[in-house]
Amino acid sequence: MKPKLGTLVLCAVLGLGATAQGADFSDPGWPCIQRKVESLSVGLMWPYPVEETEISADVQADIDELASRFALRRLELEEIEPALSAFTAKHGRNPDLMGAVFVDAFDRLSATRKVIMKGISDYSFSQIALAEKIDAARTEMTELMAAEKPDFDMVDALEAQADWDERIYTDRAKSLTYVCETPVLLEKRIYAIAQMLLAAAEE
Repeated sequence: MKPKLGTLVLCAVLGLGATAQGADFSDPGWPCIQRKVESLSVGLMWPYPVEETEISADVQADIDELASRFALRRLELEEIEPALSAFTAKHGRNPDLMGAVFVDAFDRLSATRKVIMKGISDYSFSQIALAEKIDAARTEMTELMAAEKPDFDMVDALEAQADWDERIYTDRAKSLTYVCETPVLLEKRIYAIAQMLLAAAEE
């Protein structure tokens, strides 16, 4: 018989190895080694007061367009520099204007980050449920084998299903490292955007 998975959930079976020893798995909805940060704050990244001001429709359209570029993760920030230069050439370098661009980009990326974190939580609970299903199958197999007349057909069927579930579990777990890094990468991108816009802001 194979070992039960119940005690291995979110650790060895996930392939985290020794690094998992430093993780806190007290939150079953957060299987990542990275520290969980529920939400981000504009004030921690943008030093100027962010206040709602009246902005003309054409300026707002340009703000939205530039912010949407910043929110496209497939675009390196260096690729956006020409668009930022064109924006400042047209509208100036007022910190309030740069702040409006940052808040717009921040809101877009923060929304994406929340969706990803919700997906991580759903992923974690689905993995836990699958591990419990495998564990239950292994337990039932042990009980069947301990019977006076074991039902070998049932044992074979349970083992085949458990093997298949374990394969699914392992395949899903392989993506954990990338999935867990994504919120952190988004945080770094947001911070880098802030630095880029602060550098462009008029002192």
